[in-house]
Amino acid sequence: MKRYFFFIAALVACSACNFSVPSGVVQTTMDDIGASESVSVESLMELPAHSKNEDILTYDGYICSYNPSTKTPKWVAYELLSEELQGDATREGKLFSMAPNYHKTQAKREDYQGSGWTRGHMAPASDFRYSDDAMAETFYLVNICPQNEFLNANDWEYLERQVRKWARDFGRVWVVTGPIYDRHRYGTIGERNVAVPDAFFKAVLVASEGKYRSIAFTMRNDDSRQYLYDCMLSVNDLEELTGIDFFPNLDDAYEDKVEAQLRYSDWGIRKR
Repeated sequence: MKRYFFFIAALVACSACNFSVPSGVVQTTMDDIGASESVSVESLMELPAHSKNEDILTYDGYICSYNPSTKTPKWVAYELLSEELQGDATREGKLFSMAPNYHKTQAKREDYQGSGWTRGHMAPASDFRYSDDAMAETFYLVNICPQNEFLNANDWEYLERQVRKWARDFGRVWVVTGPIYDRHRYGTIGERNVAVPDAFFKAVLVASEGKYRSIAFTMRNDDSRQYLYDCMLSVNDLEELTGIDFFPNLDDAYEDKVEAQLRYSDWGIRKR
C-alpha cells in the first residue's frame, strides 16, 4: 500500500445542512497563515473528522467513508504528490466492480445501466497513474456516484485537472471529494436504490513555503456550465454546507483562519 497503514479516528458530530451555495464569495485580504516547515506524510492531513460508526474503507491511494444507505461515499480523501502524476498506468482493462471485503450493501454496475447517469469517480482514476493497482481500486463502486454526463466530461473534469496542476505547482495537495444531498430531487437508480446526488464538493489544502492555503468548490449535478470562479467557496463555508469537519489535523491555532481564507490569486483562478 502507498501510505495508508493506519490512521487515528477523530470524532465529529455532523448536523444536516441544506444545500444552498452562498450568494457570493468575499475575497479575504488576510496574510497567509503559517504552517510547519515540514508536513509529515503520516499526518493524514486529508482525513476529515469522522465518527466510530462510519464505514471507513482504506485502499492503496485513498480513504473513503462509505454510506450504505445512499450506496455512495460520504467522502473520499487522498493525498496527491507531484511525482505520482508521472506513472504509466491507464484505464485500459479496468472495470467498475463492487469492493471486495466489504459486506454491506453496495451499488452494482447494473444499477447504473440505462439510468441516464454516468459512473462518476470521486477519487479520479487519472490521479493514480503511479500505480496500476491503485488506479484499479478507483473503479470500486464505493468510490463512485451517479453523475450527470455533461458535468462528468466537462466542468468536473476541468476541476480535476486543476487539482493535478496544483499538485505540480505546490508539490503536494490534500483532497476531499464527495456528494451533496439536499432535496433528493433526482431520486434513486437501479435495483439497489443508489441515491443520485444534488451536487458535489471538493476541498483542497496545500502547503507551500511553510504556509497552508485552502479552497473548496461545489458543482450542481446537472448539465449547466459551471465555471470555477462561480463555484468557489471557503472550506469553512463548505463545512457549514455539508456538516463535515475538513482537515482537522491542522493545528487548532490557525485551522479556522486557514479554512476561512479564499484568495483567488493563490490558485490562478480568474473571473470569466
